[in-house]
Amino acid sequence: MIIKNRELLEKIIKELKSQNLKIIFTNGCFDIIHRGHVEYLNKSKKLGDVLIVGINSDESIKKIKGNKRPIIPLYSRAYVLDNLKAVDFVVPFDEETPIELIKIIKPDVHVKGGDYKEEDLPEAKIVKSYGGKIKIIPLIDGFSTTKIIDWVLEKYKEGKK
Repeated sequence: MIIKNRELLEKIIKELKSQNLKIIFTNGCFDIIHRGHVEYLNKSKKLGDVLIVGINSDESIKKIKGNKRPIIPLYSRAYVLDNLKAVDFVVPFDEETPIELIKIIKPDVHVKGGDYKEEDLPEAKIVKSYGGKIKIIPLIDGFSTTKIIDWVLEKYKEGKK
């Protein structure tokens, strides 16, 4: 389910917590979703009962990665995530970090990929403040959106020769 409204998110979180379900949260751009993303989300889901994925809006991606990104617009990215077996909820956000979502969700576990270190996460302090845990999942070598974009551009240039 794609949750566009934070009031609805608050209601859903209240219901999940009343059922004592273990909530897992992760976030990212998820531009050009690939095998690495899917394996990461599957591993994240195994850490609890409910997986909530925060997805950066197009505007926040531009702030983080520059004007040439995202390649895929927000609601197409959200639609794909929402249709993956491991993902229970998808929540778009405009901020550069998921801190505001984490304040609402208060996940039991906040998951990030192996390209991050816990001490470098601006949201780690908030997660730990209410007793949540941070879990870093190693990345799968050879899979990244940037590498896919670079490969496609290289093949395009080769074809133009």
